[in-house]
Amino acid sequence: MFRKLLIANRGEIACRVMRTAKRMGVDCVAVYSEADRGAPHVAMADEAVLIGPAAAAESYLRAENILKAAKSTGAEAIHPGYGFLSENADFAEAVRAAGLVFVGPPSDAIRAMGGKDNAKRLMEAAGVPVVPGYYGEDQDEATLKAEAGKIGYPVLLKAAMGGGGKGMRAVTEAGELSDALVSARREAEAAFGDGRMLVEKLIDRPRHVEVQVFADGHGNCVHLFERDCSLQRRHQKVIEEAPAPGLSDELRRRMGAAAVAAARAVDYQNAGTIEFLLDADGAFYFMEMNTRLQVEHPVTEMITGQDLVEWQLRVAAGEALPCTQEVLVMRGHAMEARLYAEDPEKGFLPAPGPIHHLRFPATDSHTRIDTGVAAGQEVTAHYDPMIAKVITWDRDREAARLRLIEALGAIELVGPTLNRRFLMALAENQAFAAGEPDTGLIDRLPEDFHAAPEGVSATAVALAAFSVLRSRAEAAALAAARSGDAGSPWHGTDCWRLNDTAHQDLVLRSGEREISVSARPRADGHELRVSMPDGDAFDLRISGAMAADGAVKAEIDGRGIASRVVRVGAGITVFAEAGENRFQLADPMAAAADDAAVVPAFVAPMPGKVVAINVDAGAKVSAGDVLVVLEAMKMEHAIKAPVDGTVTAVHYGLGEQVDEGAGLIEFEED
Repeated sequence: MFRKLLIANRGEIACRVMRTAKRMGVDCVAVYSEADRGAPHVAMADEAVLIGPAAAAESYLRAENILKAAKSTGAEAIHPGYGFLSENADFAEAVRAAGLVFVGPPSDAIRAMGGKDNAKRLMEAAGVPVVPGYYGEDQDEATLKAEAGKIGYPVLLKAAMGGGGKGMRAVTEAGELSDALVSARREAEAAFGDGRMLVEKLIDRPRHVEVQVFADGHGNCVHLFERDCSLQRRHQKVIEEAPAPGLSDELRRRMGAAAVAAARAVDYQNAGTIEFLLDADGAFYFMEMNTRLQVEHPVTEMITGQDLVEWQLRVAAGEALPCTQEVLVMRGHAMEARLYAEDPEKGFLPAPGPIHHLRFPATDSHTRIDTGVAAGQEVTAHYDPMIAKVITWDRDREAARLRLIEALGAIELVGPTLNRRFLMALAENQAFAAGEPDTGLIDRLPEDFHAAPEGVSATAVALAAFSVLRSRAEAAALAAARSGDAGSPWHGTDCWRLNDTAHQDLVLRSGEREISVSARPRADGHELRVSMPDGDAFDLRISGAMAADGAVKAEIDGRGIASRVVRVGAGITVFAEAGENRFQLADPMAAAADDAAVVPAFVAPMPGKVVAINVDAGAKVSAGDVLVVLEAMKMEHAIKAPVDGTVTAVHYGLGEQVDEGAGLIEFEED
């Protein structure tokens, strides 16, 4: 076994690899960009090397910088993680040419399976079923249109290289193909440096079932059963589970055998995943092979009891596989949800920003949290917006599902908007709960299926007010202690008023709702009069204690409750009763907003880079035309014309970085 390992990745990925490597006694070297100086993976490593600016293309994707870091630190092996250079055959060759161990498959296998077109030809030759489609070299638009017509609509455009849903577009009729092709090619070129496309038959309501394979350099190859990754949005996996629900033992055996045959067909070594589409009749088709460890590998680890990163390191060091196929068994059921900094209420736009507070549920044999961020860190627009992977295990699927909902509900984050409520709603969805997922399930759900319930929790209002009252009292006490005249009436907190009952008033805003709270001090706490926006009003008593970290133990009308209240500026976030409520404390001295302020016609809904400008000043456009395309956190967002009109000005150029709220263009309606 090598003594020092460099992990050529960042965030959760790097932390995951380091945990196993350190347990095995291997020293770890981290690499980081200027944006990641204070990242947890840097602090976790034994050594860390700066490899470039924030942009991934100038840091994590610069193979020469990573090799230089390995040489300067004396690393003997490089683990690419998943993403970035993990499926780059040239990088794998360069690592080995430098005399280092590449913790991954041979470059020939990466190259053979990296192109989906070539991979499908190889699989056909190996007897593995493939989806009907066009995988040819002729990439002329007319050829692709003709082939799509032969296959029959609907079809799926897919990037020949890469994965993760990038460069993939569903096309339901011939008239949609040209625009979809332009968009898919641009995305594929940006993500993989290769705009070649293939065309496949779009299978109705398929399931996405993948099989984990592992091979060593001694001729051994096994599968570690399957994962169901059908719950997807825009071809990106959202919740994964293992084993796949509803598979018969015979179907599981056949899919496992096909996956092993696929790996053997390219003399594969190390960890890989064979991805299949499974139709309603039980027929399955090869889609692609991921020649790396997958983001969702923890669910396989949870049901098999195996550490797949340890397997990777041992195989890379020349050892044989730790287990034979006969020894491997499944136990229980596991699920994984991908927690992202994105806003479901705004079309899942990325939501970068500083993390002010972050707490995860306790981990044990049932709950695992894989993360690479921490409180105080900035979630930037340069990288994937993942905050954490939340993984749960139990004796059966239903128990694991309920644990996932509980774990998601226990997460506390103040800062970027999360997709947490969206994930919980998916886990509670009737079809998913019944074990009937398919890749189109999310698209068929109503847009507001995950929306927060109407109204504001009375408990949350009371706790938010309590936190303000306590902090004011503590500030007054501190000022009194510092003043030299602690008995001065100016430091009093009894809310004394001339010719009126002692009280103080607060105004809390929750979205568009404004809540008035009148607080009257009592010997053991406060009596609150709460006036809701709908005109309803009620009284309650609250008392208790609040710790420095925001933990509150309170009694509300005789009912004990434990919660946490986090304040950042005027923002108040209350985590209570497995829910989250956000308020703004209104400042009565603040100037009223200028309702007449001019807002640009089209503003950037997120910070990002301009990757396409389809219009010039003076251009006449029709409703629905794409004017500008932004890219951030590996996601494209198109700015479209809402009505017919004329573009009067374009304020940014191709490749420029823009802030959220920046005016992109000026527009006049016809």
